[in-house]
Formats: sequence, C-alpha cells, structure tokens
Amino acid sequence: VTLTEKLLVPLLAKLTNFVPGGGIWMNTQRPEWNDANNALVGNGISVVTLFAVHRDLALLRDLFADAAGAVEVSVEVADLAEAVGGVFERFAPLAERSLDEAERKEVVDALGAAGSVYREQLYRDGLSGGTRTLPQGAIRALVERALAFVDHSLRDNRRDDGLVHSYNLLKIRDEGMGVAHLYPMLEGQVAALDAGVLSPEASLEVLRALRESAMYRPDQHSYTLYPDRALPGFLAKNNVPPEAVEAVPLFRALLDAGDPSLVVRDVRGGVHFHGAFRNRDDVEAALDGLAERGYAEAVDRDRQQVLDAFEAVFNHHAYTGRSGTFFGYEGLGSIYWHMVSKLALATQETVFRAHAEGAAAGTLRRLADAYYDIRAGLGGSKTPEEYGAFPADAYSHTPSHAGAKQPGMTGQVKEDLLCRWGELGVLVEGGRLVFRPLLLRDEEFLQAPASFRYVDVEGRDQVLSLAAGSLGFTVCATPVVYRRADALSIRVVGADGEGTALDGAALSREASAAVFGRTGSVARIEVHLPPAR
Repeated sequence: VTLTEKLLVPLLAKLTNFVPGGGIWMNTQRPEWNDANNALVGNGISVVTLFAVHRDLALLRDLFADAAGAVEVSVEVADLAEAVGGVFERFAPLAERSLDEAERKEVVDALGAAGSVYREQLYRDGLSGGTRTLPQGAIRALVERALAFVDHSLRDNRRDDGLVHSYNLLKIRDEGMGVAHLYPMLEGQVAALDAGVLSPEASLEVLRALRESAMYRPDQHSYTLYPDRALPGFLAKNNVPPEAVEAVPLFRALLDAGDPSLVVRDVRGGVHFHGAFRNRDDVEAALDGLAERGYAEAVDRDRQQVLDAFEAVFNHHAYTGRSGTFFGYEGLGSIYWHMVSKLALATQETVFRAHAEGAAAGTLRRLADAYYDIRAGLGGSKTPEEYGAFPADAYSHTPSHAGAKQPGMTGQVKEDLLCRWGELGVLVEGGRLVFRPLLLRDEEFLQAPASFRYVDVEGRDQVLSLAAGSLGFTVCATPVVYRRADALSIRVVGADGEGTALDGAALSREASAAVFGRTGSVARIEVHLPPAR
C-alpha cells in the first residue's frame, strides 16, 4: 500500500474513538504504555493520546499543504477516510464551542459507527486488494476539520492550576455522554510539551506549575507520575452513608428484616454492602435474587438508586489500577524514570521550537534552565547514595520508601541518548547534518589540552589532540570538534587533508551523505561556535 495509506490508517483508528472534550476513548481493553493506569480501559479517555493525534494531524497538514491531485489507497481505507471526514464535516459548527452531553454522544456514535463498519469488514474479509483514488483535497479537509475539534478539546483540558489533564472518565448515559476529570499526571504535561501546541510562554507556565505541584519530590529533585496520597484504612471502606440508607426504601426494609443479601448493619450501627460483592454485576445478581423472593416491586423501584449508591461508595468507575493502590513499580509516590526522561526530551524539543519561532532570549534562557533542572534529577547527576544505585545504570522506578529499583535497559535510555545529541546540537534537517548547540554549556569545553580517543569508520583506534577551549565527539564514526570563535562557521576536512570552509551551521547534502554512509571521505568536522550561555 502507499505511504499515504500507512499514515492514514493509525490516525483514522484513533479518530473513530475520539470523544469531543475528553480525548481518545480507550475502549479496546488494551491499555496505553502506562501500566500504572491499566484499569482505565473501558471508561478511560486519553488526553495524552489526543496530544499525539494533534501532532500527527499537524504533520499530515504540512505534508499535504501544497499537494494536488489524488493518491491511491485501499478501497476500504478510502471508504473509512470519507466516512470520518463526513462526520467532521457534518458536525463542523460544534468544533467552535463546548458540546453538551447529547451532542457529544451524537458525534461519538457517528465516528464509532464509521469505525465499526471498517473494522467488521476487515475482520470478516480482510482487504479486498482493490484500490481507488482519494483526492488530496479531501485528506486536507479531513485533517483541518479534525484539527479544529482536537484543538478545542485540548483547550478544554487545561487545568486552573496551569497543568493539563492526562486522562478523563467517560460517563455513558442513555441521553448523552459526560466527561469527568482524574487527578493530574506527569504524562499529560509531557504530552502537551511534546505535541508543540503550546507557545514558548505557555510551555514555561506548564513547567512552572509542574515544579510547584504535588508531583515534585524534593528528596529526589524529580517528579512522580501523579501526586502521592494516603489510602483509606480498612474501617474507612465500604460505608454506606446514612443519607443513602434513608433514601432507598429497599435498604431499610432489608435491614429491618435482618436480610443480609444486599446490606448489613454492624454492631455500631454502620451500614455496609455485602462483603462478597466484587462489582456491579454481583449487586445486580443479588437484586435479581431478591426480586424472586418477594421484593420484586421494591427492586424494580429502587434498582438504579442501589447501583448508584454502590458506585458512590466504591467509585469503581475511576479505578486506575496500581496508580491508586500500589506503592512500588509505578505506584503511589513512585518516580518512573522513563517518563522523567520523556519530560526532559519534550522540554528540549520546546527549546528548539521556541528558537525557531524567534522567542525572546529571556524565554529561551528560562526554558534551558528548566531543561537542566529536570536533567539534574536524573541518575547521572546524582551520587550512589542519592540514587540508591550506580547512577549511570538505567533503573525503572524509585518508590518513596527506597532507592532506585528494577535495573534494566529501559526505554529511558533512548530518551537520554536523544537528549545528549540535542545538548550537543546535532540535528538532521532536510537530509543535511546541522550543528545548533543551543543548550551546550561552557563547562563542557576542556580547561586544558587532552587526547580524544575514538574508533574510525574502518574500526581502527584513533587519537585526536584537542586544545583547551574545545570538545570532541563522533557522528557516525566521524570526529567532530567544537571550538569557540566570534562567529559560527564549519570546516570540513577531507581524507586527503584538504579543508573546505562553510558559512552557517549545516553541511552540504553531499558531505552529510558521506558522513551518514561512513564512506571515510570526511576525516573531521570542525565547528566554530560563538560564546554559549
């Protein structure tokens, strides 16, 4: 299939689960990466994924901005794209304001129906193998209309404390769909920064609010996945409020009759649901049993009130899993180091984005300070005593009562490597190698001459002498030397020892291809940099 189809399919799959004002409905019984919240599937709506959808839509908008004509895609995918685009077109006026519950349900039902038709056909017959053309104008229209809805929903999910929501809960009723918010989580802040939807100043506000939030752990100078909280003790659980007992005649009748099949009264007068109930289904079964034993009229009258009281006592709808019950792993009070590294990388990307947008020097400086403040909390910046382990090793998490736990090659390593390339300012833009070290600190440059040992493209050990005031590293086994200078310039030294001077921060496409291809034709790259921050 075409690249266009490969880009469209995952996006369309998410959009068929879009809940305006809420996020992407996690209705597939498959949790997102954060196992801490794996119980949210079914009722959960992800703002985190909605931020990623925004970034995906923005990418497609740019890809198809100037394109003309049509592209070839599978017949089934073309039908799905047109169906989803038709839903957003039909409800386009609603993208300009917050929806009521009935309107939200109408949009969700329409998108879900489009997804169901595609999915059921795909599972039953697979792709037919037939293709047809999809106008690129139709793709652009779909993207723009979806972006309008997504933008509005993301604005609706800004919190009053300066943070953004991460996950919401879907309240499904016959007449509509409501959205309820959960507590703040680190994921949402990372997703917001990563998506590029915030201005540099708004990004600083999120970072400031995060630093001042209950997610910050001063002892580790880092962030938990969500605020810690004290769990209720055993005696504080399963207590039916007196007003709920008074409001439900069936409760009073059963208590007076001494029938414990639904609720029981303890020796102190407190009322509790039957101790064997695990969930709503158990309550429904008990009510059905009572209906067969002479309480049919009362059960018919009070069933919904009983179920509402059960949910009010246990709040199963908002159960998140280990994030609300565990103390280790990604549980209460735990720092999950991979997410902190994601925060660092998203903040670094914000710095580069702000620079590209022409942000003021003061804004760039504060963003850089925020980045290094996050980096200061990671293991590599700590002593073994502070970290509770060898600082350079990757560990999964740090609970509130112990040091770093669960060593292994976690996903954190990827983010930390990307962050280091970003600190050095090594970028690839339009197929060209670019050096833009906005975050490089003066303390990184050598205070005295030193020898730089590296392995070249042939696998041979090499030594390069570095002067004071310089630093060295390799890109694709090609040594790069940074030196301080009055103006930015590059000198590419070939294998024959001849040097070519370049103005600006980028290599030519040819020289970049030689470095990426490890041809050996580029022996060394010298980058002259103006003074850093």
